[in-house]
Amino acid sequence: MASLFEPVDEPNRLYYGDNLDVLRRDVDDGSIDVVYLDPPFNSNRAYNVIFAQHDTYDESAQIEAFDDTWHWTPETDATFTRLLSGGIPAKAADALAAMRTLLGENDAMAYLVNMTPRLVDLHRVLKPTGCLYLHCDPTMSHYLKVLLDSIFDPRNMRNEIVWKRTTAHSDTRQGLVQYGRIHDVLLFYSKSTKWTWNPIYTEYDDAYVASKYRYEEAETERRYRKDNMTAAKPGGDTSFEWRVKRRAGVREWVADLDDEWQTPQPGTEYRGVAPYKNRFWAYSRDNMREMAEAGRLIHTRTGMPEYKRYLDEMEGVSLQDLWTDIDPINSQAQERLGYPTQKPEALLDRVVRTSSNEGDVVLDPFCGCGTTVAVAQRLNRRWVGIDITYIAVDLIEKRLQHTFGETIKDTYEVHGMPRDVAGAQALFRQDELDFERWAVSLVNGTPNEKHVGDRGADGVIRFVTDASGGTGRAIVSVKGGKQIGPHFVRDLLGTVETQKAEMGVLVTLTKPTRGMIDAADHAGTYLWPVNSQRFPKIQLVTISELLAGKRLQSPPTLTPYIKARRMHVPAEQLPFDLLQEAKAKPSKRKPGAVRR
Repeated sequence: MASLFEPVDEPNRLYYGDNLDVLRRDVDDGSIDVVYLDPPFNSNRAYNVIFAQHDTYDESAQIEAFDDTWHWTPETDATFTRLLSGGIPAKAADALAAMRTLLGENDAMAYLVNMTPRLVDLHRVLKPTGCLYLHCDPTMSHYLKVLLDSIFDPRNMRNEIVWKRTTAHSDTRQGLVQYGRIHDVLLFYSKSTKWTWNPIYTEYDDAYVASKYRYEEAETERRYRKDNMTAAKPGGDTSFEWRVKRRAGVREWVADLDDEWQTPQPGTEYRGVAPYKNRFWAYSRDNMREMAEAGRLIHTRTGMPEYKRYLDEMEGVSLQDLWTDIDPINSQAQERLGYPTQKPEALLDRVVRTSSNEGDVVLDPFCGCGTTVAVAQRLNRRWVGIDITYIAVDLIEKRLQHTFGETIKDTYEVHGMPRDVAGAQALFRQDELDFERWAVSLVNGTPNEKHVGDRGADGVIRFVTDASGGTGRAIVSVKGGKQIGPHFVRDLLGTVETQKAEMGVLVTLTKPTRGMIDAADHAGTYLWPVNSQRFPKIQLVTISELLAGKRLQSPPTLTPYIKARRMHVPAEQLPFDLLQEAKAKPSKRKPGAVRR
């Protein structure tokens, strides 16, 4: 098996961009073994809001309510027309047209219009033996199932899996007049009549074990059940008499494996046992002899043999389409990253194990915080991940490195990220918020999840301040425009002081002015308590310098996105030999000379 940490001939791929563009440009026909997708759709709102016509409610309020979903716009209408004019298979076009008649022009319909071409391309990239899992909730599952039927063929619909995603709520006490909603749906489709399948078994529940495996072997304490050894239909050597014997005064019968009965032992009773009336032995005479020799047969009071089936040899219950044994991500979960729609690794582990083999390729076109990618990596599958937000792509990279170590970077490629100043300028023109997030990640910071206005804080860098796990902060401000000046430095310094942070970092797309440099030089320094080293309180760095490999003058930073409770660093694990430095006299290094 190939190591998870060695470079591979065909590296895994992580894409920043629209998954429809990436699928059409970079993913070959028939190259993917299993697709898992959890496309965003906010169904926590009331149905009458989700399905409202756009002329019946305040559109500005709807934008806030559906920050992560699509909306019906003139562009959506044009896309719908283009799809029905030959852009998708005829059956999919018919299904989409019928749903517009049913739903009208609203967010739900916009979601379906945007999902349709993506599902068509996901079908295209699947291998003939591949399959797809679409994760959704009951708000849209029935509409998505119709679309998938039109693309994959209803005969290739394998399961509608129900996952209990949360425990029961007390909504009725809060006035809810319907049943509580506690499940998600996974729509499972294969591309053809043959698909990869590795069966998974779950443990028997306690009630079943107590009812069926009622016996315990005295010598080994192994639990077992007794199984009937007869069958309704004959098959080969199945009509013989089974010979048993027992000593006088002993109740238990045992198999008589002597070839002849001509020399019976004194005081021993012998009997020939036939199958029950109108039934036959389920095993041949030789097989039953082998079972008896292995100690796997016990006999009733009439001498009828029964098979001793041990509980610890059973695989369990074959997995059904109701999954109640996988807990959702809760506030205390070790794998929790704070991503709003994060799914548990156990859920993706089940999907990937069942529908792929080692070396197969797993695709997640809405990969979010990267659970599918992380699970595929751990299970030695190749993977392709796509997400349209930079914060997701950056989070996935940090998650992989945090989980598997820095050498994991040799096993995958990231596409769509700026590689030079021209690329950074293009990203700034395309999406200022994603440009800010990308720039924050270049200094190993955590970008804001949502745009909070130009208040001088676009992200935060965290670092160790003492051996007991204390942390400090550096506020990161990003400026992509050409109009920059000293007031940006003063604003950042004010934000650092207001938020009681230790330092501030100003990242600019253009070279800072002399006035900015002077303002930063007069901002003072921060004294790092670990070894009394001083760092500039405000630092200026350009995108060009960061792309060239320049690093900040700062204490060693902590992995972004990992929550504070996971940031505790035992003294013996402090990075960069901080423990030794803290015990020594204050460092005489110049600021920025921390080894990396």
